[in-house]
Amino acid sequence: MPLWKRWLLGLGFWTALGLFFATQTGISYTYQQGSAPWGFLIRLALGEWYIWALLSPAVFWLARRFPFERGRRMRALAAHLPAAVVCVVIKLAIEGQVVWPLLGLTNRLNPANKMHIAFLTYWAIVGVSHGIQYYQRYRERELRASQLETRLAAARLEALRAQLQPHFLFNTLHAISALMNRDVEAAERMLARLSDLLRLTLDSAGEPMVPLKRELEFLEGYLEIEQTRFADRLTVHMKIEPDTLDVRVPSLLLQPLVENAVRHGIAPRTEAGRIEIRARCADGMLRIEIEDNGRGLPREIRDGLGLSNTRARLEQMYGGAHRFELGAANGDGSGALVRLSLPVNYKTHAPEAR
Repeated sequence: MPLWKRWLLGLGFWTALGLFFATQTGISYTYQQGSAPWGFLIRLALGEWYIWALLSPAVFWLARRFPFERGRRMRALAAHLPAAVVCVVIKLAIEGQVVWPLLGLTNRLNPANKMHIAFLTYWAIVGVSHGIQYYQRYRERELRASQLETRLAAARLEALRAQLQPHFLFNTLHAISALMNRDVEAAERMLARLSDLLRLTLDSAGEPMVPLKRELEFLEGYLEIEQTRFADRLTVHMKIEPDTLDVRVPSLLLQPLVENAVRHGIAPRTEAGRIEIRARCADGMLRIEIEDNGRGLPREIRDGLGLSNTRARLEQMYGGAHRFELGAANGDGSGALVRLSLPVNYKTHAPEAR
């Protein structure tokens, strides 16, 4: 909302509040003494509440600067108590020295009579500020969750597209057809693995976080199909420490990264290729490395949709609490090495599964 609209909204609020109290005073005056001086009462009430219109930006700033949050309540109380006293003194001083003389009040009321309501008004403004902040945070969390769900859906669709694209199915079915002439059992295993791969993809729908062991199960199915296609040209080594298997990671996180290694690192080569996948826990972080000995990743691949989507998902879920690094595996620029560091116990903003 533009700043001028905020000021206009604030002025409208304080005007409405002044008119409310002027009406209340006027009705009470009419009931006790007859006709009420409505014009005077409205000017008096507006003058008093417009002082708070001038002071409220400072109170809102203090409320944002010193919120009453867990672990910071005593600090906030120590800041707001003297600030409340200062605001009350300023308000009563302006009221007694400016507003009342402008209205021609000669028999001025004792400012102490209004001290308590002024003090309560300060805390009411603090409460409203906190309510606005909590609402904004709630909306921001909703927005982040919505964006994350959209990215997760995009990742699932991208994985399905990669698995169902015609040339992938053609190559897979061609490999199965070739096996049927010399190794029927192996061909049957490949068909079962292809079926499992699609089932796991659909089963993970709606789950933003899954245990690493399930992510590896999905990855093994994908790699077994690729190893059948490439035969001896593709070797995969996994070094997964047992304490990492139950750590929850974003669903469909590893497959796009390994697919990049296969398609852009191993496939263009005529010689044998190797992919290593390592996972360990250290210092409260899950550290995953995916390394290949292929030709490396050119810039257009580094900035491609798959990797960009992975970066965006991790940023959305973990913020600055994670690391995602992509570079050459060797000093000559060959090979590719992906490093991921994710918190083992971290409350992400991912939406709950439906």
